[in-house]
Amino acid sequence: MKHNLAYLFFAAALCWYPASAHAAEADPGAVPESFPNSSLEAEVPIVSSGHLVLFSPVREVNNQIRSEKMARIPVNGVGQLYQIRRDSSRQAAREHYQRALQARGAQVLFECSGRSCGRSNVWANQIFDQATLYGRDTEQDYLVAAVTDSAGNTWLTLVYTVTRGNQREYVWVEHLDVGEGAAVPGLDSANARIRGPIIVPWQGGITYRFDWSATDRRMLTNWTGEEGVHVVLTGYSSLTEGESFSDAMERAAQALESMSQVLDKSGVSKDLQTLITVGPAVVVPSPDRQGDRIEIVVITR
Repeated sequence: MKHNLAYLFFAAALCWYPASAHAAEADPGAVPESFPNSSLEAEVPIVSSGHLVLFSPVREVNNQIRSEKMARIPVNGVGQLYQIRRDSSRQAAREHYQRALQARGAQVLFECSGRSCGRSNVWANQIFDQATLYGRDTEQDYLVAAVTDSAGNTWLTLVYTVTRGNQREYVWVEHLDVGEGAAVPGLDSANARIRGPIIVPWQGGITYRFDWSATDRRMLTNWTGEEGVHVVLTGYSSLTEGESFSDAMERAAQALESMSQVLDKSGVSKDLQTLITVGPAVVVPSPDRQGDRIEIVVITR
């Protein structure tokens, strides 16, 4: 009985949201709302027939930028530099922009963290032309996402965060209107059908607590409101000290089944769901995709 009550509680939480949540998803052409715990330091117009955008890690060879996948793209947009308040963090800022991009159905084309991105000095001075962004190579992250609206217009959003040697943290955001007909590496109509993932950390053993925001729940409700969608739930677990692999897999499977029932009770039928148990078998390098969690992806027709 207690287990069933837990299901009902989370199902109710998934379904409830205020009337204002019925508003349409954010306008893809609008600059993402700034992270609340930050202050604007600089704003730069970006108008270029060949703006450099990287879709893979950067390196510098003989003072020349090198990257396996990069493009010079005609764009019209803006770059914004924000300083994060000391009572907040780069991680919180990154999550804020990830949620904003998810809400407008954007597709992440590339992301990296720490040294895997390359040298912060190159990102700051050679790519973004913002010396303030020169920080620690181990404390930086970058993502580039794209969204195409129903009229065929495409926007790119770049988000770079870094911690400087003086412990101050900054965010650089570029929001760019891509010129008509320009090719964006990695963006295609097939991948545009995939929405997500929504990352839902979980805790528990007999009953489960799913830690996700009202914004995430609204997005899932909006995405699954279309006909012909398919919902893929992937269950991950961390391998704790002294725990066997099979036990970690079983924990992930049980949490996955619990989430499946929550969604079923909220209107996302089990007939639309595919459950995949990964447990600790796959390690994702992104710092935002670690630990006990369920990742939800919606595939549209």
